[in-house]
Amino acid sequence: MQRSQLRCAAAAVICAAGAAHGQTLPAPQNVIGLSASATVEVTKDLLSVAFSTSREGADAGAVQSQLKQAVDAALTEVRKVAKPGQIDVQTGNFSLYPRYSPKGGLTGWQGSAEVIVDGRDVTGIAQLTGRVSTMTIARVAFSLSREARDKVDADVTAQAITRFRAKADAVSKQFGFGGYTIREVTLSTNEPSGGPVPMMRMQASRAAADESLPVEAGKASVTASVSGSVQMSAR
Repeated sequence: MQRSQLRCAAAAVICAAGAAHGQTLPAPQNVIGLSASATVEVTKDLLSVAFSTSREGADAGAVQSQLKQAVDAALTEVRKVAKPGQIDVQTGNFSLYPRYSPKGGLTGWQGSAEVIVDGRDVTGIAQLTGRVSTMTIARVAFSLSREARDKVDADVTAQAITRFRAKADAVSKQFGFGGYTIREVTLSTNEPSGGPVPMMRMQASRAAADESLPVEAGKASVTASVSGSVQMSAR
């Protein structure tokens, strides 16, 4: 083959390859998008109570010392009944800041501190609120533990998948097809959280040491969602 013929043949191959590369694939036929979800309600099993106190005075060191004494007293009381996973305690926010007059002069100091108690022993934590006398209740919240969530995760996921498959089967038949195959699917679950329960601050002085906080856990919703597309077929 002559050199000119070789060049023509090579050019033809390149053009053919370029045409094949630029060819648009046909859009999939008989594909439909679907979604389904399932929800299970679970009793919240974690109680969190935030105790707080504030102090003010002319001397920063004195205010800080008063806050420290209040926190130490609260921690001492909580540690008497603390049990890992059942009643846990940690310190929260501790702040101290100056106060100024409208003219800009320093008039004193003000500070606040927190102690947070949480865990699964709802009764024990509720009873603590009558024993911590140096701080008041700032926030109360119920939430769902990871363990409780894991117990229902598999069940709610299976329910969502079953509903997705049932919907895919029903829709395929309604369109006159005998069956379907799954093209793509996405599975997701929510993360339920227990929001804070607004409460009036309780007085630091207690009428009785066994005065406990009335609480009601309520329910948390765990939801699983399945979305995707299926290829309807004549099968």
